[in-house]
Amino acid sequence: EVQLVESGGGLVQAGGSLRLSCAASGFTFDDYAIGWFRQAPGKEREGVSCISSSDGSSYYADSVKGRFTVSSDNAKNTVYLQMNSLKPEDTAVYYCARTLGDSEWLFALQPSMCDYWGQGTQVTVSS
Repeated sequence: EVQLVESGGGLVQAGGSLRLSCAASGFTFDDYAIGWFRQAPGKEREGVSCISSSDGSSYYADSVKGRFTVSSDNAKNTVYLQMNSLKPEDTAVYYCARTLGDSEWLFALQPSMCDYWGQGTQVTVSS
């Protein structure tokens, strides 16, 4: 059974940092990319970042470039999202998802590219 479990969310002041984790199981981790998405109340789900478990290539949305860093620990089947210089507009539920395709997600990460999702973890950034 494919499972993705996020952790690490919480409440942080603007300018602070959080590290999210996504623990994957039930599939061959190296065969897939893992994407991070977020969804704020009343807004569409937005692709934030993605990383290939096989070669480490990555994608970042313009809104997080230079502030967020995605990494993968293949020995632990876990992907991390280090979020620095957080802003109130980063407040959302963050999800990780198994991402399909060879490289389409390198240019734009869309929910339709993913087939399995975690339950989400809340990130709240206070001003």
